[in-house]
Amino acid sequence: MKGKLIGLFVGASLVLAACSGGNSASDNKDNSGSTASAAEQIFQQSCASCHGQNLEGKVGPNLQKVGSKYSKDEIKQIIEKGRGGMPAGVIQGDDVDKVAEWLASKK
Repeated sequence: MKGKLIGLFVGASLVLAACSGGNSASDNKDNSGSTASAAEQIFQQSCASCHGQNLEGKVGPNLQKVGSKYSKDEIKQIIEKGRGGMPAGVIQGDDVDKVAEWLASKK
């Protein structure tokens, strides 16, 4: 009986350890170190609930071609100051530049 119980605990520990691996949001880079991937990760965590997982828009507007409408600096200003129903400062620090550059490339 003890052997089975110990085996169960060891097995459960291995499964939990395998599932807990991965990058946290603070890493801001995937395994390739890509800035675009970092920006996309930031977007998914901070913006996708309103703008959609694929930039298709939900509560917030569609951003799939936002780079053809706004420059990086204009997008950065919108992120920092907010606009319409979007609050200011949803993203902060260097993350603003990363996301603004990434969104500006969406044309």
